[in-house]
Amino acid sequence: MITLEEAKALKPGKILYHTSYKNADGTAQRWKVIGKPKTWKTQPERVEISLKYGLYCYDKLDETMLHLVSLNP
Repeated sequence: MITLEEAKALKPGKILYHTSYKNADGTAQRWKVIGKPKTWKTQPERVEISLKYGLYCYDKLDETMLHLVSLNP
């Protein structure tokens, strides 16, 4: 699980590990941060992070889903 402050400090290229999705060999799925986290001045508790998994899978992570990823496998 990552905190809101850790999420805001992420840089493109950083790898996040999904806590519940697993690969075929049982290891945690790796999601790569592909953009700078989007934040809002009027709503400091919000954050949106663009992620990529595999060749064609793209997704966005927001503050409600931070408990699903971690910085360590």
